[in-house]
Amino acid sequence: MDGQLAKQLPNQDPAVLKNLEFFNMVVASSPVKPFAIRLWNGAEWRHSKEPPRFILELKHPAALRRLLWRPNELSLGEAYISNEFEVLGDLEASFELAEYLMSRSWRMMEKLRLGRKLLELPGKRLSGKRLDAVKLRGRTHSKRRDAQAVQYHYNISNDFYRLWLDQRMVYSCALFHSEDESLDEAQYNKLDYICRKLRLKPGEKLLDIGCGWGGLIMHAAEQYGVEALGITLSQPQADLANAKIRAAGLADRCRVEIRDYRDVPTDQVFDKLVSVGMIEHVGEAKLPAYFRKAFQLLKPGGVFLNHGITESMQREPAAGPSFIDKYVFPDGELLPISTSLRVAEETGFEIRDVEGLREHYALTLRHWVKRLEENREKAIALTSPETYRIWRIYMAGSAYSFETGRLGLYQSLLVKSGRQPSRLPLTRCDWYQQCLSPHH
Repeated sequence: MDGQLAKQLPNQDPAVLKNLEFFNMVVASSPVKPFAIRLWNGAEWRHSKEPPRFILELKHPAALRRLLWRPNELSLGEAYISNEFEVLGDLEASFELAEYLMSRSWRMMEKLRLGRKLLELPGKRLSGKRLDAVKLRGRTHSKRRDAQAVQYHYNISNDFYRLWLDQRMVYSCALFHSEDESLDEAQYNKLDYICRKLRLKPGEKLLDIGCGWGGLIMHAAEQYGVEALGITLSQPQADLANAKIRAAGLADRCRVEIRDYRDVPTDQVFDKLVSVGMIEHVGEAKLPAYFRKAFQLLKPGGVFLNHGITESMQREPAAGPSFIDKYVFPDGELLPISTSLRVAEETGFEIRDVEGLREHYALTLRHWVKRLEENREKAIALTSPETYRIWRIYMAGSAYSFETGRLGLYQSLLVKSGRQPSRLPLTRCDWYQQCLSPHH
């Protein structure tokens, strides 16, 4: 399908004509449709006659050369941060076009011809301000360095996160009983589902490793009567979480502390453990220590629910640092679910249940992106235009990765059973009994 010029302005300069010619050579045959490309002077190229799902808006004559000269995830992300292009409309849909550009194989003669055409385009880049990538110090996944990485991500501003998270400020995958549920309802579903999976009982002691703003421990204390401790490495998170706990009248039953999971005393044992969105920060080399610590902290027969993002084994590893590693989650490591399950079993845990929920994370992220976009001006005022753009593209791209199976989300239920009976019910019926008529 040949592209078409939907809006042609008079007195086009050579750069405009060369860009339009290049679009017809490179993206006209793309299976991604419908979309449009708008140039800095208002000229618009359309892939088809249908209304575009998104418009790729190039900000200056050198933007196309910047985008397509050896395109990869990091270079495209950095071009977006520095405002060399904008995506109007469905940002998530644009990742299909980006994937097409990065993965297409060209014959040698085509590469040479396209390379010459790219070199004919303006090369001077007129970029906006760039945000410096994080610079961490110390050994990877040492306590000092992990604290730096967590603080880089979570200490942006409590008010920034409050703009687009649900009312409980739960920063992890929600659980949707239907696609039209609100984010608040879906996050309530997730918190309660975790508590039911753990089969919490009044008086039990619960540890939440990487507790965020305390939404789960507050729910567990209020609804299930447990004594809950949450740990985080972010001071602003802990301060807000403890303020919320006091305001809810739960300070006698739950609290949040600044503590590395490796520093929880082993004489402080718990009936149940939970970790939601924490394992992504642990690192493959530290997985044995992570599961060993969890095993030590549990009473015999105790249950550990581990909830985390995984990477597909079919996904080819990226060469060099990724966009997310450089600007969002430094030192994060996504691993196949089989890797963490193997280490957990080697540690002594019995694996009782594994549930994949990746579609729920795509839905969650779409809510977050929409809410962030709706609060664009407030987000920029609290942080910066670059931070807003980083988070918008990071969350939309993550939604695309969950939707297409490049990323997964699993809840694993692990039991410290040893050679004894697990003492668990024979079925999972109690997990699901509230799903058809959830209480909110």
